[in-house]
Amino acid sequence: MDSDLAFPALVAARLLLAFVPLPESLKYDQQLSSPLTSYSRLREGIYLFQHGIDPYSGGAFRHSPLLLSLFSTVLPLTPYTSPVLWTTVDAVAAWALVRIWRLRAGAKETSRDGQIAALYLFNPYILLPSLARSTSSIENMLCLLALMFASRGRASASLFSLGCLVQLSLPAVLLLAPVLLLNLTRPVSRLALPRPFDAPLQKAIPLLAEFAGYAAFLALTSALACGNWLWVEKTWGASLTLPDLTPNPGLWWYFFTEMFDHFRPFFLMVFSVHLLIYIAPLCIKFQHDMLYAAFLLIGVLAVFKPYPTLSDPGLFFSMFSIFPEVYPYLRHPIVTALIHLHASLLLPLFNSLWLRQGTGNANFFYASTLVFGMGNGAALMDAIWAGLRTAIGELKEGYEVAQE
Repeated sequence: MDSDLAFPALVAARLLLAFVPLPESLKYDQQLSSPLTSYSRLREGIYLFQHGIDPYSGGAFRHSPLLLSLFSTVLPLTPYTSPVLWTTVDAVAAWALVRIWRLRAGAKETSRDGQIAALYLFNPYILLPSLARSTSSIENMLCLLALMFASRGRASASLFSLGCLVQLSLPAVLLLAPVLLLNLTRPVSRLALPRPFDAPLQKAIPLLAEFAGYAAFLALTSALACGNWLWVEKTWGASLTLPDLTPNPGLWWYFFTEMFDHFRPFFLMVFSVHLLIYIAPLCIKFQHDMLYAAFLLIGVLAVFKPYPTLSDPGLFFSMFSIFPEVYPYLRHPIVTALIHLHASLLLPLFNSLWLRQGTGNANFFYASTLVFGMGNGAALMDAIWAGLRTAIGELKEGYEVAQE
């Protein structure tokens, strides 16, 4: 099918799926939405806001004031507008991913455009959270838009998109360094021919100042929208202090459920700082291909984010489609795929045994999240290995690559 027709057809199919009647419990599934992205909590906050009650005065609403203002005024959420809105968000994200691929391939159009869009729109890890109306779909769109604009050299649009993303999800600040550096380079693949970063780093300073300006503007706008600064503690603070221990596919919730209060501040600091240690090594090692470095940091977030949903690894796996040059050098793709297949069966099964039927306990579900985390970690390690291995190319007979 012609790519000009393939994309509208894919979006139309997604829109039909969005209007299919689904169980209401899907919107409350902890695997598809977290306390920071839940649709039901968003609706509750909008109701309180419209009736003159500060939604941040309680402990349930943890969405950004930007979403609160947007959905209570310009885009009201109804049974008819919500499916259209979330389908549009995913369509824009898929379009941005296709544009990134075209820029990386150096072509106006390729035969893989439709495949890349389909792999995003119908990726189960992307599709199910979208059908549950999780705001993580909006975060994925902003992330891809930031990378797309950076790949096109449109620094202001890229940094503003990233600023909006950080406003919605604080851990996304990990992407600041690769996005800044991507604005100074080109997104074409250099994995096979690595070379030192040759753009002047001094140019990143005004870009960093511009990002800080956007972040300050969005923060001030948020404070004006809700009339106070309580939102900082309830939204950004939630990613640092983990006040809501609702089960999710991540690795944090069970650990801090069992944590003694005396040790909690120390381990919160360790877990939060731990995310930051990946930025410099990945950006330095892949300084020749900052788009790939950003891709790997998205994988780090998929594994170690405080409040993840299935859409976080979904974005990481969907972005694999724009790096075909690493496919021959993946070490254990079948094993990684089987681990994810295993985890995708265990997560809903153990979640149901514990929270619905009452025949299991928290250890059941956490065991499945460990399997899921292992699958995400294996995919991330495989991507790092393949990115490095691509530079060596085909080996002559009698030679092998050894990892020490």
